[in-house]
Amino acid sequence: MTAYRAPVRDMIFSMRAVGGLAEVAALPGNEEVSDDLIEAIFEEAAKFAGDVLAPLNQSGDKAGCVVKDGVVTTPPGFKAAFEAFCENGWHAMPASSAWGGQGLPQLVSAPVTEMWTASNLAFSLCQMLTTGAISAIEHHGSDAQKELYLAKMTSGQWTGTMNLTEPQAGSDLAAVRTKAVPDGDHYRISGSKIFITWGEHDCAENIIHLVLARLPDAPAGVKGISLFVVPKFLVNPDGTLGARNDVVCASLEHKLGIHASATAVMSFGDKGGAIGFLVGEANRGLEYMFTMMNHARFGVGMQGVGVAERAMQQAFSYALERVQGRPIGCEAGKPIAYHPDVKRMLLDMKARVEALRATAYFTAGRMDVAQKSPDAAAAKKAQALVDLLVPVVKGVSTESSVWIASTGVQVHGGMGYVEETGAAQYFRDARITPIYEGTTGIQANDFVGRKIARDGGAAAKTLIADLQADVGDDAALSAALKTFGDVVGWIADTHAKNPERTAAGAVAALNLAGIVIGGCLLEKQARAAKAQLAGGDAVFLNGKIAISGYFTAHVLPQVEGLARAITQGHEAINAFDPGAF
Repeated sequence: MTAYRAPVRDMIFSMRAVGGLAEVAALPGNEEVSDDLIEAIFEEAAKFAGDVLAPLNQSGDKAGCVVKDGVVTTPPGFKAAFEAFCENGWHAMPASSAWGGQGLPQLVSAPVTEMWTASNLAFSLCQMLTTGAISAIEHHGSDAQKELYLAKMTSGQWTGTMNLTEPQAGSDLAAVRTKAVPDGDHYRISGSKIFITWGEHDCAENIIHLVLARLPDAPAGVKGISLFVVPKFLVNPDGTLGARNDVVCASLEHKLGIHASATAVMSFGDKGGAIGFLVGEANRGLEYMFTMMNHARFGVGMQGVGVAERAMQQAFSYALERVQGRPIGCEAGKPIAYHPDVKRMLLDMKARVEALRATAYFTAGRMDVAQKSPDAAAAKKAQALVDLLVPVVKGVSTESSVWIASTGVQVHGGMGYVEETGAAQYFRDARITPIYEGTTGIQANDFVGRKIARDGGAAAKTLIADLQADVGDDAALSAALKTFGDVVGWIADTHAKNPERTAAGAVAALNLAGIVIGGCLLEKQARAAKAQLAGGDAVFLNGKIAISGYFTAHVLPQVEGLARAITQGHEAINAFDPGAF
C-alpha cells in the first residue's frame, strides 16, 4: 500500500475555479477565511492524514474490531490516533463555534473531510456520524439538550450515532418497531437496531445514540416515528457521567470492507428499557432525522471522492514503477504506465476523480451561500441547487468510486487481486458507499421524484442555464446540456402519470446528471487554467486542460445513450417478470 499524499493543490484549485471560494469568503461570518488560513489548515490536515491515519488503514483492515461481552476494541493505534485527532481540533472543525467548533464554511471543511476518508475511511466514519448527530440535536433538540451534549460531542469527548435500520425494516423506515414508552420525564426504549456505524467502541468516554422509535399511540407508517437521545452512559445535570444505560452491542457484522469500523447490532432495553429523551415533538422523528441523513449523504459522497483518489494514487504509483513488456512507441525499460491501455485507465481514473471533486465542491459552496447569504433570493436559489445536487454527489460519487477502485485493481493486474498491495482494500471499502445512507436507487428516486418532478424541473433548469453560461460555445457540452434539459422535461411530464417509467430510468438519470455536471465543471476548471497559463505552472495547468478534454471525448458521449435508455427503455424493465425465471 502506497503512502497517501493529499492533493492540496488540486483541492484549492477546484475550490477557486468551481466552488465559488471568493463568494463564500465574502459571506457574513467568513471574514477570517483567507488563502493563508486555508493553506495552513490543509497543510496540517494533509500531514495528519498522511502520517497518522494512512499508516493505520491497512493494519486496521487486517486486525478489524473485536467484541467481547458487549465491549468493542478498535484496532491497535486507533484509540491513540483518535485522541490526537481530537487534541489537534480536527474533530471539532466542521461544528459551530457556539459549541467549540471552528465554524468554517462547508467549502473549507469538505476537502479536509476528503483527506480523512482517503487516508482511512473506517476511522473517518466516527466523526461523520458524530457531526450529523450534532446537527440533528442543534436543529431540533431543546436548549437543555444542546447544553448537555453538544460541546462534548463537538470536542470528540463523546461521539454520536444514528440508529434507524432494523432487521425486518431495512431502508423501509415505515416498518420500524422499536418502542418508546413514557416513564416520567423520559421514555423507556426497547428494540434492536442493525448496521450501526461506530455504535460501540473504546475511543470516547460516552456515545450519544439518536434512535427512531414509536410511542404506544403513534400512527402507523412514517408519520408515527419519533426521535430520541439515548446515551450509552446517562448524563447528570452537571454534565458528568452517571449510570450505564440499558443499551448494549449484541454483536458486530462481518463485512466485506471497512473492517476497522465497528458496524454494530445494538440492543436497547434488555433489562427493562433504555432511558431515552424525546427530541422535539412526537411523531416528527423522520423529519428530524433527515437533517442528519442529508448531512451524512453529502459526507458519504465525499467518501466516494476520497476512496477514489486513494485508489487512483495507488494505481499511478504502481504503474510508474512496474516494468513489464515494451510499451508501443517507447524504448525498453519504460514502466507499464506507458502502455496505451494502462495510460487510458489512469487517465480515466484521474478525470473521473476530478469531476467528482468539482461537483462536490460546487455543492459545498452552494451550501454555504444557502446558509449565510444576506440576499434571500440568492440563498433560496442556492438551497434549491443543494437539494438537487446532494443525491448526485452521494449516488454518482459512490458508484464511481467502486468503478475507479476496480480499475485500480485492473492496473495492478494479478497483484491487485492479492491483499498485499492494498489495491483490493480500496475496492472492498468503496463497495459499501453506494449502499449505506440510502442506496443509489433511493438517491435516484429522490432525484427524479422529489428534486425534478415536484417542482416541474425548475431547479434542474436553473442549474442547466448556469452551466451553459459557464461553458459558452463549447459544442459538445452545449449538446449534452440540451439532452439533460430534454430528459428533465420528460421526467417532469411523465412522473405524475407514469411513475413506473421514471423509476425504471432513475439511476440512469442520476448518472446522466453526474456526467453532464462533472463535464461542465471540468471545462470551467480548464478555462480557469487557460487564463492562468501565462504566469503559472504550465505542467499543472495543462493537466487540467487535458483532463477536461479527455472527459469530453471519452465520458460525455455516454449521455446520449443514457438519455435513450431513460426515455425509451423503461418498457424493457417494467415488462420483466423476475418470478418467471
